[in-house]
Amino acid sequence: MNNTVLICDDSAMARKQMIRALPQDWGMSLATAVDGNDCLAQLRQGRGDLLFLDLNMPILDGYQVLEAIRREDLPTIVIVVSADIQPLARRRVMALGALAFVKKPLDATELVQLLNEYGFYPSEPGRKPKQGVQNPPPFQTATTLSQQSGALSWQEALQEVANIAMGQAGDHLARLLGVFVELPVPRVSEIEASELHMALADSACHDHSAAVCQGFIGGGITGEVILLFSDSSSTDMARLLGYPPQTDSQQNQEVLLDMSSILAGAFLNGISEQLSNPFSITPPDVLGHHLSIPKLLEQHSSRWQRMLAIELNYRIESHGIRCDLLLLMTGQSLPALQHKLAYLVDPL
Repeated sequence: MNNTVLICDDSAMARKQMIRALPQDWGMSLATAVDGNDCLAQLRQGRGDLLFLDLNMPILDGYQVLEAIRREDLPTIVIVVSADIQPLARRRVMALGALAFVKKPLDATELVQLLNEYGFYPSEPGRKPKQGVQNPPPFQTATTLSQQSGALSWQEALQEVANIAMGQAGDHLARLLGVFVELPVPRVSEIEASELHMALADSACHDHSAAVCQGFIGGGITGEVILLFSDSSSTDMARLLGYPPQTDSQQNQEVLLDMSSILAGAFLNGISEQLSNPFSITPPDVLGHHLSIPKLLEQHSSRWQRMLAIELNYRIESHGIRCDLLLLMTGQSLPALQHKLAYLVDPL
């Protein structure tokens, strides 16, 4: 097979990891796309006999790309590579025409086995292929080539780490409740305490009923996770968790604590595993009820002057459940965090 492989992922780190995992002696031309629109444009030009496609992307996500490929009958074979590992996500992409589903973080050995299984990379018995495509194709743009081969920032690496941890937490919640969790693209930023409310701009509707906080510490990294729940979420959450149909404040608090343990705990564990950095996690604490976002953040964020923020917005499909997760790390944690991420940001 001597055709073109197209890697579509909005994460520079994910594209880099995929390139490293591909067999060096494959004999395929290589192209990369930074979002769904870029991917479709290249497919329409014949670049992408085999497409490795991410799902959670801004502007045009992987599901929409698959729908467009089917609608336009574009000549490509699609392997989805995603951190969204929910069973329903897998079933949906296969129904849309994907050949296979590969979970993140990527395992190079499993990827080569998959390519061999479908006849894309025929290998000889006992042969161990070298990983890493070294020569970029001549049709890549300067921007794409620079993003592919240059060093990554630690923020880009952390965003992909957060994306994988988010997928693991979403899968845990989906399996436990029997639902489909809509996953966003994580946002990573360094912010001042006075800017913290801007990190939740998408949720500034001031309708949150309560917030739950959990602290964590380990390996020189210290921080807190804040989960903000909307007023409309409590009843649905209680029902999905199997609580009796009542609305007293004691039950509401129990529901919030359960949801925090599921989401915040799984998310922190996912980050901890990728960084090989165990965290000690405090029990969840309900901060208050019927507080607007600005008021809540004003009360809570005054503890730190500068911090690193990771923002996620979970939604449960077909239910009125919304949860905004904000992970905060102190400014003093950055050196240890950057050291842990260093192995991910080296250039090819």
